[in-house]
Amino acid sequence: MELKLTLALPRDEYSVPVARRVLARSLDVLGVDETVVADIELALTEACTNVLDHAADTDEYEVSAGIDGTICVIEVIDRGGGFDSETKGLTAAEPSAEDGRGIQLIRALVDKVTFTSRPQVGTVVHLEKQLTWSDGSVIQRLTEEQPDPAHGPWSDDERFEDKPEPV
Repeated sequence: MELKLTLALPRDEYSVPVARRVLARSLDVLGVDETVVADIELALTEACTNVLDHAADTDEYEVSAGIDGTICVIEVIDRGGGFDSETKGLTAAEPSAEDGRGIQLIRALVDKVTFTSRPQVGTVVHLEKQLTWSDGSVIQRLTEEQPDPAHGPWSDDERFEDKPEPV
């Protein structure tokens, strides 16, 4: 099973909870473990907030997410001014700083993060997180071995067994 969703959002503070809730609700419905959902929600919130704070040259951005197997892949894409992705977020923020921890937090919450950014072109933040499933999750039921469609769902139903014709 594969899930894909894409949101084109205005660069507005109200868009962050929309992106977060749409993805979190999708993961919840599929039965992703709640601690994994919480990590993804927070990482996505930080990535989207960075667009609001730093991509001043654009009015919108995009959030794309997909599940393939047991990996959730998320990309937050903006067409803003870009930044030096080689050095940004590599040094720890000062303890008294009120900001500057977003990239470090994202790195701590997901299994893989890459930043592709070019000045005057924009930025792609690529996140990957290994998923674990709650017991009895929808995704587990959907990916179990499917019955033979030739026999249908009633193949064990006695109504369809060969019985002698009444005389």
